[in-house]
Amino acid sequence: MGSPWVAGVASVVAALVVSARAVEPPAPGPRAVVLGIAQDGGVPHIGCRQDLCAAARRDPSRRQRVASIGLVDTDGARFLIDATPDLASQVESLWGSEAPPDRQRPVSGLLLTHAHVGHYAGLMFLGREALGARGVPVYATARMCRFLRENGPWSQLVALGNIELREIVPGTEVALSKHLRVTPFAVPHRDELSDTVGFRVRGPERTLIYVPDIDKWERWDRRIEDEVARADVALLDGTFLEASEIPGRTQADIPHPLVGETAARLPAALRSRVRLIHLNHTNRLLWEPQRLDDPSLRGLRLAREGEELGL
Repeated sequence: MGSPWVAGVASVVAALVVSARAVEPPAPGPRAVVLGIAQDGGVPHIGCRQDLCAAARRDPSRRQRVASIGLVDTDGARFLIDATPDLASQVESLWGSEAPPDRQRPVSGLLLTHAHVGHYAGLMFLGREALGARGVPVYATARMCRFLRENGPWSQLVALGNIELREIVPGTEVALSKHLRVTPFAVPHRDELSDTVGFRVRGPERTLIYVPDIDKWERWDRRIEDEVARADVALLDGTFLEASEIPGRTQADIPHPLVGETAARLPAALRSRVRLIHLNHTNRLLWEPQRLDDPSLRGLRLAREGEELGL
């Protein structure tokens, strides 16, 4: 039998161990991670000579990657919404200091909103000229899947098994992983090559909606204010602040809701849920975010690269 002194020390040590365990921070839960906030061309934008782009060329820390979010579950599953031209660095950001357990399947899946260059062109890096990926699941609507199957070079990704197409249906929820569920929903957008969807992402505790592109809120068969009210966080199309941003082209050519139009539809109580994403390089909010202090816009905020949103 041990001495009372030894027994006492053992009890103190055990108590300290229990106490230490009790104060350890809990493991991060399911979450979304903002991986880019710019419109399809990014910042610096090709052909752009404005101060924002010139500064970003001189200083890489001022660059803005193309709009995308990552989804992370506690079981290690990681997904990307949209395959942007910045896919390679966004995959690295999604894993941080860790390395994917399977180099040829760097994410558990990719979810595509539509066939505009900033949202699917990153698939090219999964081909044999780059990663030579193996069976990366790509979740897309039937029309988007058909576009990828029937048009090169994307059809080669399918034929070689670099990607595995998984058709999703607007309005039907899909279980991605242990704690993450997504529901695509149709939105009106210039659908030259495919249809367009946004996503509702549901975790154990919170819900997020992701709508980086839409023509105009009034052309939707839903009310954006109702959709924001049903979500905890809403990542919304913030492409343009002003209608005059693109010389030689009009809102009829490339329609998007102006930031002020979005704000006007949302009561103050809902604006705090919004993060603006998909900002064009001409959008003054990228270099003058204080404009959101204007009473007509107050409450909205820009999504911030690296921002984590619990689900």
